[in-house]
Amino acid sequence: MMTKAQFAPWWDHFRTINGVTFRTIAVIPKDKIDAHPCKDMRSAKELVGHMYYSMRAISEGVPKGEIQWSEEADKAAVENIKNYDDLVRVAQDGWKAADRVFQSITDAQLSGIVKTPWGESYPGFICANIIYDEHLHHRGQLYAYLRQLGVEPPFLWSFEKNAPEFQPKAAAAKV
Repeated sequence: MMTKAQFAPWWDHFRTINGVTFRTIAVIPKDKIDAHPCKDMRSAKELVGHMYYSMRAISEGVPKGEIQWSEEADKAAVENIKNYDDLVRVAQDGWKAADRVFQSITDAQLSGIVKTPWGESYPGFICANIIYDEHLHHRGQLYAYLRQLGVEPPFLWSFEKNAPEFQPKAAAAKV
């Protein structure tokens, strides 16, 4: 089992990962959010919408003991993204919601069993790991998407170039 004290540094590292993702979203050409440059892959709008809808639904399900996520709700969240500004807002709102949950999470919630819509139940900290896995998987797809459009994505480990709120704590302390 995992305690909040053990979880906090892990979540803090994910915060820096999310900062790189926000920088990745920032270089998506505004007029290409619906493009499909990679055969059989989601558009940038679909990727970002799915990433941050899932992040929000999974995180909010942990303290409740059940994740309320569905393909239909995921698709509806994506359909609400009409333009680039909506895309950015969805990402920001999804991150803020997840961060609020995990900043206030308790040891009991991290260790408690959470029912998922995928036929398995997991402890809360494993559900957080599902967010991490999904996030990096789809960010990798965003990198492939951008490269197909001739756009260089941010370097994977360039956390120090993140906005101050997403920089490593040691780097942010020097500013």
